[in-house]
Amino acid sequence: MSDSGTNLCRELRKEAARLGFSAIGFSTPQPQQLAVERFAAMIREKRHGEMHYMEQGIENRSEPAMLLPGLKTVISAAISYNNHVEYREGQPKISRYALIADYHTVVRRKLEQLLEKLQTLTTEPVNALITVDSSPVFEKTWAEHAGIGKPGKNTLLIVPSSGSQVFLGELLIDIEIIESKPPLQNLCGSCNLCIEQCPTGALTGPGKIDASRCISYLTGELKRAFSEEEQVMVGEWLFGCDLCMDVCPHNRQSSIKANDSFALRQELTDVTTEQIMNLTRSGFRKLFQGTPVFRIGLRRLRRNAKAVAENIKQKRR
Repeated sequence: MSDSGTNLCRELRKEAARLGFSAIGFSTPQPQQLAVERFAAMIREKRHGEMHYMEQGIENRSEPAMLLPGLKTVISAAISYNNHVEYREGQPKISRYALIADYHTVVRRKLEQLLEKLQTLTTEPVNALITVDSSPVFEKTWAEHAGIGKPGKNTLLIVPSSGSQVFLGELLIDIEIIESKPPLQNLCGSCNLCIEQCPTGALTGPGKIDASRCISYLTGELKRAFSEEEQVMVGEWLFGCDLCMDVCPHNRQSSIKANDSFALRQELTDVTTEQIMNLTRSGFRKLFQGTPVFRIGLRRLRRNAKAVAENIKQKRR
């Protein structure tokens, strides 16, 4: 890498750290055939539940250049939301990522600031596109190629020192930033805790997930009423699920805590199923607007609360 390229990487890393990112890396766009094959296998084996939108444009997901003409570099960034949450026995649970400000807004704002810094570091005009879980790209694959993490057996990206409790975002740019960084080796080793501890059997093998059995999918993506089996599988989770991350040694040993932008909203950690069932639309908006829960709407949240209340009742018998 040239001196100017080295300085550019160093200054961008410095700015990213100031913004609160726990890791950033740079990769050169190239077709991700292996990722396409794995994704296609999931669709073919019908492990994507009822998310039929995933069946469209599979090949396009490996070609971010289709999103930005002249694309030369993908900057991948990770930011921690590692907050400690304790729930009482029999209390309904909400995944940690949904107890905080919506990450789409926070991460996008920070990547915009990183882009502004980049524009001050180069004399070339920079065309760019920011994506935060909002475009059809294999973000975990790009992050792996950038050297910032490695997918774990639960399919989530593990970032050294941060674990898998991170949000990812990408900054696609039309200038070249080449950084030689070897890919990380397997971080899981012989550990199978996430697979063994998944209560619904959603993790069918290392790196393989059946979304139709995943609590996060059931409570956050499934739009229809639950079947009897699905209701039981939800357990005590109102929205999302953290079980496969809670048992992961990389999360238990993480030295990096949540970015200040992701402070816990205490009123959400104390919510009850009765409270949810009695919410008005304005009350729902007041309590959940600005969080990922707001996306599913009051009807589906009530569906979840009804299932959780019944599961807690059965558990106490």
